[in-house]
Amino acid sequence: MKTELHPISHQGRNHQERLNSPSSPPALEAREIYKSFRDRKQEVRVLNGLSLTVQPGQFVSIIGPSGSGKSTLFHIIGGLTAPDGGSIHMSGTDVTGQKGRIAYMPQQPALFPWRTVLDNVLLPRELAGMSREQALTEAHEWIERAGLTGFEQAYPHTLSGGMQQRTAFLRAMMSPQEVMCLDEPFSALDALTRSDMQRWLLDLWEEHRRSVLMITHHIEEALLMSDTVYVLSSRPAQVLQQIEVPFPRPRREKIVSDPEFLALKSKISGMMREEMRK
Repeated sequence: MKTELHPISHQGRNHQERLNSPSSPPALEAREIYKSFRDRKQEVRVLNGLSLTVQPGQFVSIIGPSGSGKSTLFHIIGGLTAPDGGSIHMSGTDVTGQKGRIAYMPQQPALFPWRTVLDNVLLPRELAGMSREQALTEAHEWIERAGLTGFEQAYPHTLSGGMQQRTAFLRAMMSPQEVMCLDEPFSALDALTRSDMQRWLLDLWEEHRRSVLMITHHIEEALLMSDTVYVLSSRPAQVLQQIEVPFPRPRREKIVSDPEFLALKSKISGMMREEMRK
């Protein structure tokens, strides 16, 4: 029996109704997040009342100077670090400090080297207690979509960087959580592989519309992929501007040469340069 590609295949069908429904709470909401750390005897404030929202089925990116606290925010969202103030809400429920509420993809693939591609992809379903038979059906379908057919029994060290990233992304997709947090997922790739991965992820996401929050330093990437971009200040980070990306979907690479795209990219670049001079 064919297994539905849970949990995201249904979301493409229901995406527009949920976005149009005034009663649908955000998939993810960070409310007035404050965070400081002690550095020797000095207190360093990292987040300064930062708020953002990811609506159901929305792709949102965060972009800001290095060291502005983006990864700290992810740790707070994931329940790994407690905020000094503020709260994290998912689908209207306060989940501050709770672990296991997001699917997470770090900067590096972080695949288990002793597990094959298939076994790495299966891991979230194993942890969720799904039967291996049911999980295998689902995993094989996603592996085919990712262009990894024939590499199911390969180990991570035998794969290219792009193939490792695809495997890591599939592992995150197999997690049952609604919200995916991507922490600079393409930063370790060369320019050509990065472009290929952006196009692959964009095509896959536009088909299924998982709720995504992505950290990136790449302005063009943020505008190409996102519905909303939050531009952060230098540390202590707060939102400088929330930009609603105006370009229709589905998006194709040629949009990056559109004058409106270039103007928006230049605007964000100017804000970033100004912040880095502070």
